[in-house]
Amino acid sequence: MTKLIAILIIIAALFVGWQLFVYWDKVSHEEETARKQVAATVITSGTQLQGLPQQLEASLEAAQKQGAAGLRNWLKMYDRSVVDPRRAWIQLDYVVEVAREDPSEARRVFKQVKDRLPPSSPVWPRVKQLEKTYD
Repeated sequence: MTKLIAILIIIAALFVGWQLFVYWDKVSHEEETARKQVAATVITSGTQLQGLPQQLEASLEAAQKQGAAGLRNWLKMYDRSVVDPRRAWIQLDYVVEVAREDPSEARRVFKQVKDRLPPSSPVWPRVKQLEKTYD
């Protein structure tokens, strides 16, 4: 009788262990799928990002039309009002614009943005894309 009880306990332990393994595998696949979906969401425009007060949208558009000088002046004036990730996107726009005129300034600003942003930022893919040019 004790042998039968021992066998039942072992079978129950194996069954519970198998169920835990199946549950763990399911959860890990769900997390992996969620990570892939987040990675697949590529930001193609800075307007999709948060961090810019609504009242500054028009002035930013006007500055972008003026090119590197306009963005430089806009960033000097409103840098404290804008937060990441939108701030980083705008600074990367500035980096691309100013690179033609002043490559050292472009590398300096790019380094600041890269050092400030975590890899989990939605702007990080753009940083990695520009890294080959400005590092």
